[in-house]
Amino acid sequence: MAWLVDYPRENVKWHPTINYEKCTLCGMCMNCGKQVFTWTDKGPVVTNPNSCTIGCTTCANLCEGEAITFPSKKALRELYEKEHLWAKVTKQMKKDGFLEFKEL
Repeated sequence: MAWLVDYPRENVKWHPTINYEKCTLCGMCMNCGKQVFTWTDKGPVVTNPNSCTIGCTTCANLCEGEAITFPSKKALRELYEKEHLWAKVTKQMKKDGFLEFKEL
């Protein structure tokens, strides 16, 4: 799925941050399908921040201790508007066939 088109992922500040004072070591964050976290003897560490799917907050939603936070969605939306990413992503999704009408 196209989340960015012609825009470097490393320029998008979207990844989890862990507050270790709140972390209960529940391990729910390790369910991340993008392998953003690595489990260590001290608990989870964000080792692959740019692998995080932009806009996803699943790990934070599931975190028992509410120890995971993300940057502001407002800032993310402002970036998409400033860089005209919505139009580019929509165009790419149409090209890739994701926005075709299908009869159900």
